[in-house]
Amino acid sequence: MLKKVLIANRGEIALRILRACKELGIQTVAVHSVVDRELKHVKLADEAVCIGPNPSTASYLNIPAIVAAAEVTRADAIHPGYGFLAERADFCEQVEKSGFAFIGPTANVIRLMGDKVSAIEAMKKAGVPTVPGSDGPLPHNAERCLEFGRKIGYPVIIKAAAGGGGRGMRVVHEEKQLLGAIDVTRSEAAAAFGDGTVYMEKFLQNPRHVEVQVLADTHGNAIHLGDRDCSLQRRHQKVMEEAPAPGIDEEARKKVLKACVDACNEISYRGAGTFEFLYEDGHYYFIEMNTRVQVEHPVTEMVTGVDIIKEQLRIAAGLPLSYRQEDIHITGHAFECRINAEDPRNFMPSPGRVNQFHSPGGLGVRWDSHIYSGYTIPPYYDSMIGKLITHADDRDQALARMRSALDELVITGIKTNTPLHQELVVDPGFVKGGVNIHYLEHLLAESQ
Repeated sequence: MLKKVLIANRGEIALRILRACKELGIQTVAVHSVVDRELKHVKLADEAVCIGPNPSTASYLNIPAIVAAAEVTRADAIHPGYGFLAERADFCEQVEKSGFAFIGPTANVIRLMGDKVSAIEAMKKAGVPTVPGSDGPLPHNAERCLEFGRKIGYPVIIKAAAGGGGRGMRVVHEEKQLLGAIDVTRSEAAAAFGDGTVYMEKFLQNPRHVEVQVLADTHGNAIHLGDRDCSLQRRHQKVMEEAPAPGIDEEARKKVLKACVDACNEISYRGAGTFEFLYEDGHYYFIEMNTRVQVEHPVTEMVTGVDIIKEQLRIAAGLPLSYRQEDIHITGHAFECRINAEDPRNFMPSPGRVNQFHSPGGLGVRWDSHIYSGYTIPPYYDSMIGKLITHADDRDQALARMRSALDELVITGIKTNTPLHQELVVDPGFVKGGVNIHYLEHLLAESQ
């Protein structure tokens, strides 16, 4: 097992990694910006190193500073968490060239799956269902692009190959709009991502966002941990997640779960990863793979009993998975609400001091967060301050437990989006289950 892990992140995920390390007897190194010296995991870590000023570009994205911190503390490995450098192939390369284990996939796989075009090509080869599209970058040939549009059928969506997080995409409803949309998306992609490559896909009208969690070791073993539904989104950002995804055709589910495991073997995947799909009319369509642990991993942990972070650490140490596929059983249902420091109506960030904090409790209630009474939330980073997770024997009970837990949660001194979650967990459409990715946006528009 690894002896010392440097946690190259902040907030709740850094604390989550630290807890897993402690349970495995692994020493921890916390790196932090100047303003983050009061973070809970920094106080609890065996060692702490300040890596730079408050802006993430000068600290959490500063690869030389992070690697230097690993060197001076003699760490064995670096865990990137999610966000920041987690899916940067150059970071993985630098970590491994410097003699440390990178807790994640290889740089080649990160690069392969980070480019949407090469990822789709790899998934097709592995037998994973994909959205009908251009099967590669769009050429700088107007007639060929128009042919693709006619073949796929409108509406279509133009996507940046290097895009992500809802950026670098444009929907086209008519042929006369196509060429202009391609040019604009290319320009935006080049400016935002340094890569103007774009591709075309069929635009699904009312899909759900369903994803599959996988784990793979370096001994040829790969398993899935079931699926999650992440359809409640605002501006392509997830708000609430649940596992397993409700109302899914079981035959379609079995096929896609197996296909994801096969794909891990096909691309020699290593570590934890998530295959993201759009699901419509009983069909799955691959959109991307996240080559890291995800914000919503706790709902999968609750219904499977698998500690995903511990498995990441074991894999990075060269150990085999603790589980075989036949050991994985989905038990009950789980929800996760992302609690953000923001106005629940206009979604403006609300940094500041937490005057009073009380976490919910009880059977089947989990609170993953770094905040505490007296903690000051800085304005420099993502507004998510915690994740409230509930688990019960079935979906209705898990949702009832979430309603109670949200009522118990107390955070004063700042604004949070807790009132939004309290409205969502009693919304008739969501309570019924199986809402599409546009549902929340429509609900918010109606409430204006």
